[in-house]
Amino acid sequence: MCVESIGDEGEEQRMTTQASWAREVPAVNHNASFEMSDATSAKVVLDGNELYDSGLPRIVGNSAALRRVLSMVRLVAPTEATVLIYGETGTGKELIAEAIHKCSDRSNGPYVKVNCSAIPSGLLESELFGHERGAYTGAFTRSIGRFERADKGTLFLDEIGDIPLELQPKLLRVLQERQFERLGSSATIHTDVRVVCATHRNLVEMVDERQFRADLFYRLSVFPIELPPLRNRPEDIRSLVHHFAKYYVARMRKRITGFSEDFFVALARHSWPGNVRELQNFIERSIILSTGVVLHGPPPPELNHITLDCLKSSRASSPVSLAQAQASHIVQTLQQTEGVVGGPNGAAARLGLPRTTLMAKMKRLGINRGPRSALPVRIVAPVPITGKGSAAEALGVPTLQNRKTEVDEQ
Repeated sequence: MCVESIGDEGEEQRMTTQASWAREVPAVNHNASFEMSDATSAKVVLDGNELYDSGLPRIVGNSAALRRVLSMVRLVAPTEATVLIYGETGTGKELIAEAIHKCSDRSNGPYVKVNCSAIPSGLLESELFGHERGAYTGAFTRSIGRFERADKGTLFLDEIGDIPLELQPKLLRVLQERQFERLGSSATIHTDVRVVCATHRNLVEMVDERQFRADLFYRLSVFPIELPPLRNRPEDIRSLVHHFAKYYVARMRKRITGFSEDFFVALARHSWPGNVRELQNFIERSIILSTGVVLHGPPPPELNHITLDCLKSSRASSPVSLAQAQASHIVQTLQQTEGVVGGPNGAAARLGLPRTTLMAKMKRLGINRGPRSALPVRIVAPVPITGKGSAAEALGVPTLQNRKTEVDEQ
């Protein structure tokens, strides 16, 4: 069995050189640097002796897709342009936003983060712009908003697609004119803030559906950056596994020295819908469950179940025609009703169709209810009407023959 050490020398070289992009062009602020670009701190992490103090490197990977993103970060960071970062959940949008701030002229200023989806819509305006005392019920003191706190710095608006429509004009104004008013005040406040936004939603579709203002979208997307999902950069999985494993091994004080090659093969086959965040959680769980000094495949059952679910969903989402989809839905409903079409509990009632309409659709789609049908058929044994063991005897109802005998006796 081939085993790769956690402290592999080649891996150390890859991780210490992964941030060379930050030094290719002199930054405006020469004091700005990423934690992951410091070779000394990277070596400390590799040694694992001072992991609690050194922290995690911010960005890990050496793929072409990630390098393209980092080159765009290097270009836009020294400017004052508004940046829109979009990508799937767990791809590291917040890390890229922080990288833009650290490599900018504003790196010595405040870096303020706001998750627009985590704050109730009724309180988001107050959170962003502040309020005066008595502006609304419960406003007992003056509150400084996030735009004021981020003056001379960077404001990161995460999940910008969840901001309510009624608040978007005020956000557009502060982006264009750099001024706003607190709730309950008429005094105009000027602010010098650079705004970086992120979202996992498709803002173009939201604009088409009138869920997001077009003018605000164009104002935010001055410099868009798309983050690739982990499945599009599988070559980074190995570096990420080493990175997370070193952190959790030291944190949990586990005696794990390396990984088997089968372990990496199994990880590469997974689609990682949760991206880097899912991989990080899986590595943590694997280290918790490990009992030996080597992590080896096959991985724990959780990953296999996730993979099977992804395969099922991919098969279910394969393109089909409208007629095929209708036929499949009708057949499933007939199976649930055991072939019954009419009646209050029949397939027609469940589908919300008249019985004759459903029968016409079944005929047109070639759905057969005859003896060759694949639908389950409810078989009922014949019960004699009269005689011993008959339905009449079971119900205590006199048959015609018994009634005639009674009349003759009278």
